[in-house]
Amino acid sequence: MSSTSFDTIISNTPVFDNVLRSARMLANTDVTILIKGKTGTGKEILAHAIQQDSQRKDKPFITLNCAALSESLIESELFGHKKGAFTGAIANKIGIIKAADTGTLFLDEINSLSLSVQAKLLRFLENGECMAVGDTQPYKVDVRIISATNSDLQKQITEGSFREDLFFRLNVIPLEIPSLKERIEDIEQLIQHFQRNFSKTHAIPPQQFNKQTLKILHNYSWPGNIRELRNLCERMMILLPGENINPENLPHEFFNSHPQTNTESSEFTLPDIGLNLEKLEADLIYQALKRTNGNRAKSARLLGLTRDTLLYRIQKHGIALH
Repeated sequence: MSSTSFDTIISNTPVFDNVLRSARMLANTDVTILIKGKTGTGKEILAHAIQQDSQRKDKPFITLNCAALSESLIESELFGHKKGAFTGAIANKIGIIKAADTGTLFLDEINSLSLSVQAKLLRFLENGECMAVGDTQPYKVDVRIISATNSDLQKQITEGSFREDLFFRLNVIPLEIPSLKERIEDIEQLIQHFQRNFSKTHAIPPQQFNKQTLKILHNYSWPGNIRELRNLCERMMILLPGENINPENLPHEFFNSHPQTNTESSEFTLPDIGLNLEKLEADLIYQALKRTNGNRAKSARLLGLTRDTLLYRIQKHGIALH
């Protein structure tokens, strides 16, 4: 992870290039960033690249997966505790926030925090003050917060499980990483990158994915995103060292991931005379924009796209509301 920088992040996709461009601009500021994206899209890698391009690059970079700790432990992990504060607290403990002083703290799966811990985190974001569990004196630290989520925080706010005021503090600058399905152009370069790494790690010669195999990978839904592609590359490297990868070498899920091919479950039936896919896409985008009075964020949600992807496709089709 220490070598992660913007220069090592692979992107040949305009929608992701826009995200990286914004992230580079933000790196040298101390603004709070919320990285959104599905599981496996590389949120921590982007956070680390931001830190490495900032004035805090030689300072601590600490990651906390908020979903990995129980509610009883998360407060102590974040803020520390005093000896005797609770059963098992046999010594004073420095919290992660204090350990990250002068550096960057990456809070992954921020949506998993309990409401009580959210309130304490909000206080820290507002005035830089923390209080260890069992202590009576607050302490101040200088820490940049980058958080990440794979869930819809607006929905959690509506449901009452996430504080709206904390959301506004975290969401000063949102960055949304597209799924791998939206970055199909990057697949071959990502495979080459992973193969080089695994070739060194396992002392095995790199492989070749033939054209038919690559076509299958391009059409796959990638529910696990880049992490799933990385795992596939390592699996192929170990099981088929130095061999060419053919379709029959791929796991079965790559051939069972297209439920839309079943017309009984499909929401749309292809007309017998065919259609113009480009025109259909442009028309759907226009309809979404018209229905939302030009609100691009709402239009993106209607179409199941990220906002950056929608902007790219609006420019691609030259769409304008009259």
